Amino acid sequence: MEAEVGISEAKTHSRTTDDFMSRVADLIQPLGHSRCGTCGAKDMKHRLGVLLQKSDSCDYSSSQGKKEKASPSQRVSQEEVKKWAESLENLIHHDRGLAAFRAFLKSEYSEENIDFWVSCEEYKKTKSPAKLSPKARKIYDEFISVQATKEVNLDSCTREKTSHNMLEPTLSCFDEAQRKIFTLMEKDSYRRFLKSPYYLDLVSPPGAGCGPESCRRTHAHSLDCNSNIISQCA
Repeated sequence: MEAEVGISEAKTHSRTTDDFMSRVADLIQPLGHSRCGTCGAKDMKHRLGVLLQKSDSCDYSSSQGKKEKASPSQRVSQEEVKKWAESLENLIHHDRGLAAFRAFLKSEYSEENIDFWVSCEEYKKTKSPAKLSPKARKIYDEFISVQATKEVNLDSCTREKTSHNMLEPTLSCFDEAQRKIFTLMEKDSYRRFLKSPYYLDLVSPPGAGCGPESCRRTHAHSLDCNSNIISQCA
């Protein structure tokens, strides 16, 4: 009797996941019939399959996330990070610098400024004349119109001129508005960024001593800066 049980268990463990789910569905079929015929069992089988897939996916995503967060901070040289303090242009023309600056602006609820600037840069790379009008309209509706979802802070004169440019969009139709937003960031948020942990935690030399101010800053912003900013710069 014990030998038969052992053989049965060995066969059960050798079955595939699909066979396992089918057997489970057969076991719960009476419960499925009590509701809507065979659909209950099929639904339960489907749910089990989805759960198994999600479990595998979550495990993989978790391991990948840990790998990505472990090393990106080492890929930005101190010389490069220090150049970001020389000008806003140096900062936002570096992929990781741009990501760090956008994260800082997001913490101040003003990320629409850098998003608009980036959109204008991408727009100026448009090669097909047929695509200018739809792309220009999308940027205008998102950042400049009175009903814009991410409206940027422009003076009435610049806003009116940009609106007029929408009649016949060109590669330069957003230039003035883009310059105004760049200047706004340069004189305001960029200066605050350089004094914030979003930048200071990146510019600190590896292995440097932890003074009172540095320790307080690192403790207060470790989750936000190390987990969010560095991972975005990867």
